[in-house]
Amino acid sequence: MTENTLTHFDASGQAHMVDVGSKAETARVARAAGSIRMHPDTLTRIQAGNAQKGDVIGIARIAAIQASKRTGDLIPLCHPIALTRVAVDFEIDAKTSTVHCAVTAECHGRTGVEMEALTAVSVGLLTIYDMCKAVDRGMVVENIRLLEKKGGKSGHWTADE
Repeated sequence: MTENTLTHFDASGQAHMVDVGSKAETARVARAAGSIRMHPDTLTRIQAGNAQKGDVIGIARIAAIQASKRTGDLIPLCHPIALTRVAVDFEIDAKTSTVHCAVTAECHGRTGVEMEALTAVSVGLLTIYDMCKAVDRGMVVENIRLLEKKGGKSGHWTADE
């Protein structure tokens, strides 16, 4: 198949789960990132750890890891993957009132972990929104994207950052 082929559709255009049975098991790594912008007072609450619902960043980290493990349940044609590592990092940018989330997902398998990394970033940021929405409904989740993927037949890919 060429890179321009939508692999989740068969020859008659019907959706299907891609057959990865004949693919070699290789080390797979994916990095994804995204951000959530908010009112400066909201960010101050998060940094102080006194948000009404508790440790926002800590809970968002656990939510992101949990989401990565459930990606196959959430994305209909995504294979369930036995992840070997998920790392979730948050960085606070006080100047722009933004929390950045970066996730690295890894496995040794027949298909990549891009969707797991992207799902983890999405749910981590949505968890921050959920925990802070009582004081800031105007938060903006943005720029969720794949940064890098390694492994498999398609090799190493990095985004133009």
